[in-house]
Order: sequence, then structure tokens, then C-alpha cells
Amino acid sequence: MAKITHKAAAERVALLKRELEVHNRNYYVLNAPTISDFEYDLLMQELQGLEAMFPDLATPDSPTQHVGSDLESPAESSEGSRSEGSWSEAGDASQGKPSETSRSTEFQQVAHRYPMMSLGNTYSLEELYEFNDRIAKAIATDIHLPGSANDGDNAAATQAAGQTPRYTFSCELKFDGTAICLTYRNGKLLHALTRGDGTKGDDVTRNVVNIPAIPKELTRSAGGPEIPEEFEIRGEIYMPFADFERLNAERTERGEIPFANPRNAAAGSLKLQTPEEMAKRGLDCVLYHFITDNNPFKTHIEAIEAAHSWGLPVSEYSRKANSIGEAMEYIKEWDTRRKQLPFATDGIVIKVNELDLQRQLGFTAKSPRWATAYKFKPESALTPLLSIDYQVGRTGAITPVANLEPVPLSGTIVKRASLHNKDQMDLLDIHIGDWVYVEKGGEIIPKITAVERSKRPESARKPHFPEVCPDCGTPLVRDLEQARHYCPNSDNCPEQIKGRFIHFVSRKAMDILAGEATIEQLYDNGFIRELPDLYTLTPLQLMSLEGWQRKSVDNFLDSLEKSKSVPFERVLYALGIRHIGETTAKGVAAHFGSMEALMGASREDLLQVPDIGGIMADAVLEWCANEKHRKMVETLRAIGLQFEIDESSRQKLSDSLEGCTVVVSGNFSISREEMKRLIAAHGGKCTGSVSGSTTYLLAGEKAGPEKLRKAEKLGIKVISEEDFRHLTEGSEAPKDLFSEI
Repeated sequence: MAKITHKAAAERVALLKRELEVHNRNYYVLNAPTISDFEYDLLMQELQGLEAMFPDLATPDSPTQHVGSDLESPAESSEGSRSEGSWSEAGDASQGKPSETSRSTEFQQVAHRYPMMSLGNTYSLEELYEFNDRIAKAIATDIHLPGSANDGDNAAATQAAGQTPRYTFSCELKFDGTAICLTYRNGKLLHALTRGDGTKGDDVTRNVVNIPAIPKELTRSAGGPEIPEEFEIRGEIYMPFADFERLNAERTERGEIPFANPRNAAAGSLKLQTPEEMAKRGLDCVLYHFITDNNPFKTHIEAIEAAHSWGLPVSEYSRKANSIGEAMEYIKEWDTRRKQLPFATDGIVIKVNELDLQRQLGFTAKSPRWATAYKFKPESALTPLLSIDYQVGRTGAITPVANLEPVPLSGTIVKRASLHNKDQMDLLDIHIGDWVYVEKGGEIIPKITAVERSKRPESARKPHFPEVCPDCGTPLVRDLEQARHYCPNSDNCPEQIKGRFIHFVSRKAMDILAGEATIEQLYDNGFIRELPDLYTLTPLQLMSLEGWQRKSVDNFLDSLEKSKSVPFERVLYALGIRHIGETTAKGVAAHFGSMEALMGASREDLLQVPDIGGIMADAVLEWCANEKHRKMVETLRAIGLQFEIDESSRQKLSDSLEGCTVVVSGNFSISREEMKRLIAAHGGKCTGSVSGSTTYLLAGEKAGPEKLRKAEKLGIKVISEEDFRHLTEGSEAPKDLFSEI
């Protein structure tokens, strides 16, 4: 670090503390970080360096002295590192049993029996060798083990002396999730706490019991290690990529802001007030730190293997390393292999394996001396920002999108990246002409993470976020809850209108043979303005369009005619009511039975529908109260669309699947939609993802490998189409649905 005066250092330290406080709250409490982990770690390292140069500036409230906090009250937050954050000093029984200390607005706060500390991290392989040197030196000095204090590889030193290594390492993937602490007493789950501020955490037991991987009761195998009367085990709750993508798709359908990455989605889901909703999120868990008084195990790996034998979820990817060199090989291997994993991981954790050495090495003020994390630096690219577009979505939300000089990133060429909203643009202090760093959020979605201010040209100019809709000119409205601007002119804004048409014709809605380009073409030629206009299109109009031939015209018109038989629940979904996605539309349709009943429903009536909350109810009421929407429904009804449940499709054929939850995956002799209706006709319920509440995974040809893997992991029975036929055998199934099975 360059020379700096005490006054300048004090000013910089004060600024860094304020910045880190804001970023910690965004990350831990709001689950909406505005900078990457790498950028955060750079700020933290700068603060640590300044405090080392000027020790009087290292105050007790510094972020370098405390772990971060996920507690809701800002006044109770203690800021600090955003590392793994789940370490504790075992064996100190003087701190007593967990007890209630305070109550947040949502969850009861409970004291940790052992503090949940942070974990030091590095992006440098050289610093890992230094970590090993410190351990070797401490062991040689404090407990007089033989070997040089400067040996970079303790195995090499001891083997050269004809001895076996005196310590080994446990190498583990660093799961990118949210920390959890589980306590078991007499083999049963007592409670589950978040990390909180390190001394107390939120009691989220009611939600955690809905995560299939976490057992409520442990089982000791014959001849296996005994289960201690009481112990804690800590780890991460995370969301696999498949569930993350599904959740974001559902949020987008409802007009909600998608989560930035799987870690945010997991943390936000864990704090939901409705356990039933949390159970649908597809959360998983991995545990990696065992704590109990009078620990019966000699090594960390032995303790984790015992936990696995009792039924607790641990990582299958961990490995013992006899030297720092072997640990480096593990890091090199997983820097490549991690890209094929079905979940997010951002580094490797290296721990001294021997528990007695862990105890002797001890802790600093906020982290263990016997463990560290090597974090993979996110693949990023530096490229010029050419311009910013402001896109208008189907629900009117305005999203700023950066146009970039094309740059290769993670195997693709990136030309555009999201800036999310005006707040994000302000935080980045972004200018047109800036050189910007681009990463893939969760290695999936391109996003701008920082500006390289040293490369800012004199001609760079600050962008002006629009005050009116860039498409129709209507003054924008700011949604304070979602930090978004949106256009309220939903019925006359061209981009919103085209967005509704694209949604209406989509496969899960009306399944009409028209994509975005076709809708653009029809709209630009003045052929469509309202949804019923699709059904008045003539062959002559279509043949007049560029690229249309007789066959494409016939196929399009045939798909329009077929759409008239689409069931009511899909028609309701196709209407594009704000916050009403595919699953919710099914529930609403089943509850009310007809559009007429729905449009006459009160708010209280709507709240009786499962999974409908106040925001959704208000959105339905607002939509139905619009006279233009009511006239559109009547026009579509006259055209022949289905606006009430087909009673024959609701007719129950048997109770053979009563109480069963079935997940359908793959291809069958009938369509998947027909298969789902058939399951419902036999009393079953269909869901989209495999969880602990799933009864069967009905797997056809090319069933999803992730669903099959999860079913095997959870012990869910996988059945074929033929198995399904036997389950429902003897029922009077309609031939058009079941004769092929």
C-alpha cells in the first residue's frame, strides 16, 4: 500500500466502514447485494491494510473485528466478512444452553451456544502456502513438533526425516448458500438457527423442517458410532441451479423481480413467513462442521463421516490431503469441475483435519487459525459501455440494459448486460463511455459489477434515467417496494401490448404458432391491438406479410382454432393478470370454476384460494374492475374460448392417487398436460419439482436427469407409464386420455 498520511487514512477508513456497513446490510438482511464478493473482499482487505498501518484506527466496531449479521434490525447488526461464517469454538460449555435473547419482527432470536465466527479467505495461491507455513511454525514452536518453520509442505519435511505427516487437511467445496446451525438432542432436531450476528440468530426451525435433506430424527446404523446426547452441526442451505431457474421463471411470470443469484434466493426463501411456500422453493443442505462437548472423534473427517452415517447431509466431494501440495491439486481440479456442478460454489475450504490441533491453534478475534477459504475469482471481462436501453416489460417495469462492446465471457460472447434499476446505476456511478466489468451472476446472467474509473474518458457522460415511458411517453411511477420504475399505461403502451400478446400465444398459455417476430410483424402492420384481434385475422392479411406462404398461414390459423379448446386455467393464465402465474391460475380456476364467478369475487373470496395473498388478490380485483378487460373477456368468450371449468375434465375417476403428489417428467404416449389432468382425475396432485413431499416421480422417455437424481437422493419412488397404469387399473378412464396407456 502506498504511503498515506494519518489524516487521509482516517478519512478513508471512515468511508470504508460506511461502505461495508451498507454492503453487509444489502447482503445479509436484504439479500440484494449491489457488488460482487470479490469487490467486497477488496474493500475489506484495504481496510485491514490501513488498520495494520495505523493501529489506533482499528476500533472495536470495525467490520474487520466482527462477522456479518442477517438479523432484521439494523441496530443489532454487526458488520464483517462475508465468508463462510459458521465456525465456533467447541468445548466452552460455560456459555450455557441456547436461550431467547430478543425478538425480531419476524423470527424469534436465540443465542448461539458457541459463537458462529467468520472464515478468512484469499484469492491467492501464494497466501495458501503462507497459511500452511503459519500452521507448521505454530506447531513446531508451541508443541515442539519437529520440522522447519519455513517448510512450505509439511509432508515433504516430515517424510524427508523418515516420519509420517503430523497434520493433514480436509479439502471441501465452499457451497454458496446461507449459513445454518442445527442442534440435535437425543437424536431429534431441537432447533435451527441462522448465523445472525454470530452471537444470536433467527430461529427458522419451522422452515428448516420442510427441507427434505434435513432429518427431523437421526438413526444409528448397526455397529456405527454412537449419537451424542446433544450436538450442533453447521453448514449451508443452498438452492440448486434448476430450482433457482424455476423460481425466477415463476417470479418473472408474476411480474416480480427475479433473484440475482441462487445464494440470495436461498437466504430469502429461508426467511419466508409461510413454511408451506418455503417448502416449494427446492432448498437443499450440506453440513460440514460438527461441535459437541467432549468430542469423541479424533479428526474432522471422522466426525463428518459419523454425521453422514446418522442420516445427515454432507458433501460427497470432500477429500483428505496429506500436504498443502495435495490441497493445491484439489483446488486445481475443482476450478474446472465446479462448472459442471448443479449448484453454486465459489471456492475451496481447507481445514486442519486433526481436532486436537484445531483446539491448540485456536482463533483470532473473528476466525479460526486452522482453516481458510481459497475463493475462485469470478470470470469477468472489461469492456466499454456503448449505450443504455430502457426496456418496457409486459407488466410495465422499466429495465435498463447496457449495450457493450462484444466481449467473450464464460464461453459466450456478451453484448448486453442488465443494470437492474436506477438505484443500481446510481451506486455504480456509471457513465456512457465507461469501461465496465462484466460477470455472469451465479455464472448464468450477465451483469455489470463495477466501473474502471481510471479508464473513464473525458467525453463520458452520466445517463439520464427516463421520467416518461420510452415507448409511449407516459410519466413513470416508482414502485418503492420493488425499487422499480414502471409505466402505468398498461392498455395503450405498445411494448406492454406486444408483451401481452407474446405471453398470450406462448406454449403454456394458448399455444398459438406465433413468436416474438410474428407478434412484432402483426402489430407493426396494424393488424392486432387487443387480444381478440388474433381471431379476426384473415388469410389475405397474413399472405400480405413478408415471408408468409400458404402453408404457414394454414398452420397459424389451425393453431388459433385449436386454442379455442384450451382449458380455462390456461386461458386465465394467458390473460396476463399481474402476479398470476401458471400454478396460481390453476388454483384460482379450480376454486371459482368460471370467469364469471371470479369477476364477481370479493377480496375476502380471493383470499380463500390456497397460495393467494393480499398482493395477488388486489391485482385480480384491479384487473377485473377494468371495464375494458371485462369487454375483452366477453369478446373472447363469444369467439369460443373456454371461460369455465369443463366438468367432464373435473370428473373424478377414482381415489387411487388420493393424497399422492406426483411430479411428471419426460415424454409419454399422451401429452404431459393430458397426463397431469389424468393424475388429477384419479385424486392426485401434480407439482413441478421433486421434494420430500413427493410421492412418485412419473418418468417417461428423456426424463430430467436432475429430477431423477433428486428422487434417488430423497428415496422417492420412480414409476413408469406402465406402472402408472397399474396404479390406476380398474378405473373407467376416458378413451381419449387413457386408451394409449
